[in-house]
Amino acid sequence: MELLNNEKKPNKRSKFYRNFIELIAVGSVTGIVAGAIVTFFNILVHEGERISRNAYAYVRENPAFIPLLIFVLIAGAFLIGVAVNISSVVRGCGIPQAEGGTRGVIRFKWWRDLTLMFAASLVSIFMGLSIGAEGPSVLIGACAGDGVSALSRRNQMVRKYQVTGGACTGLAVASNAPLTGMAFAFEEAYKRLTPEVFICSVSSVVFGMLTKNLIYRLLGMTIANAFSTYTFYDLPLSAYGFVVLAGLACGLLGVGFYKLSMLMRRAFKKVNVKNEKISHALRVLIAVLAGGLVSFLAVSVMGGGHDLIESLGSGTSENAEALFGFGLAGTLAVVLVLKFLITTVNVGSGIPCGIFIPLIAIGACLGALLNMLWQAWGMESTYCDLMIMICMSAFFTAVVKAPITSIVMICEFTGSFAHLLPVIIAVAIAYIIGELFRTEGIYEELLEQYERETGVHERAVREVFTITLVKGSIADNRQVRDVLWPKGARVKEIARGNETILPDGDTILRVDDVLTIVCKTDNPVKVRDELEHILG
Repeated sequence: MELLNNEKKPNKRSKFYRNFIELIAVGSVTGIVAGAIVTFFNILVHEGERISRNAYAYVRENPAFIPLLIFVLIAGAFLIGVAVNISSVVRGCGIPQAEGGTRGVIRFKWWRDLTLMFAASLVSIFMGLSIGAEGPSVLIGACAGDGVSALSRRNQMVRKYQVTGGACTGLAVASNAPLTGMAFAFEEAYKRLTPEVFICSVSSVVFGMLTKNLIYRLLGMTIANAFSTYTFYDLPLSAYGFVVLAGLACGLLGVGFYKLSMLMRRAFKKVNVKNEKISHALRVLIAVLAGGLVSFLAVSVMGGGHDLIESLGSGTSENAEALFGFGLAGTLAVVLVLKFLITTVNVGSGIPCGIFIPLIAIGACLGALLNMLWQAWGMESTYCDLMIMICMSAFFTAVVKAPITSIVMICEFTGSFAHLLPVIIAVAIAYIIGELFRTEGIYEELLEQYERETGVHERAVREVFTITLVKGSIADNRQVRDVLWPKGARVKEIARGNETILPDGDTILRVDDVLTIVCKTDNPVKVRDELEHILG
């Protein structure tokens, strides 16, 4: 008997290793493909931002061309309207849809959705709208992962891991922050960390970043450090009071952003005619014209906000362009208000846009304004750059409810973990304020709204699956809570020999357990495929 048991152990281990080798392999290929596509997308984005800035500057100097600008905006709005009517997946900032794809809630037509998001986002950026590239990059990466999986004919569970790997790679490549991309998978996409998610995400991000570096080298381009105009010094304990106040201010402003964004969503829903496609096109047109007006008035509001954030660093040679005759404080206040408002308009209208960097830019503007007050109250100017970074992370946390991602992101931007404590304090305060006001993470809320609008909830029906756990499977010898189940799936009952177990999260799954799983889904075939991969 002992000999038979010893003979079976290698089989279990070999299946275990095969699963992980497969994930590393598919993750690497996903990273290469997603990294290449997102890299070229972001190169075009940077070129589009440069061209649109020059175009708007020329129109401001030559007002006779304003009618031509309006015509271009209307034409661009028409093209974007066509895109959002062809595919509902490209409506909005991209990250909620990517999260839905990682959980199996949203199913992509990867070639269509990738192409449309790529094209529609570039049109928006070339028109000079206030949108970022990170959100679209996440969705483009997710679609690339889905495409690699479809072409290699992976099962549904592996396909979800590849979508996750592609999404992480998209964020890592676009922001040049690989750890932030990985943290996104654990905190936003799945809300948990499992070995499978970790391995696929890490392999995808590593190969995606290597692909980006290779492409840049072949093109003779250099990868600039994030926010090179900033210099950071250790914050003394005497200045931690300013950190607390900054966390409070960012938390309150973040709550305001969330509330106004949801208000804009409801307001744009009222832009409604009998034809739903025309309704979507009208919403896009309103957002495009509003974005064009704001960009015409304030060049600092254009694009995602990279240049705006750079201009606020102490090492910059130029500050934000003065507006309406205001001084620096007045200009920053105007830019903050305009960036705040137009970003909520973008969220409300459903225009293909990224709000990842715009959120960080809003936090940076708030930090720069607060620095003026803090210096009047005795804070040394050497800590201003760090305070801006702290406000960026705190505001992002208040809106997105992703504190780990925010902290990791700032550590990558600053290139040091020495400033971790003040960042954690501000992030924690901003997060608590969001909880007190009962706001949800904006990406999570937008995904929930997308599911309602596209009828995912209405199509879902309650299904019951009975599956036997096989030796060496992913779930073998794991607690129920440590298994990445399909969205909405719940282990209702476990039959173990003559015993019936009502499981909780601590229940350990054993070989030959017969699991009764309940799941509300609109695609039971794919759910069964996932469950069989987990248990079989």
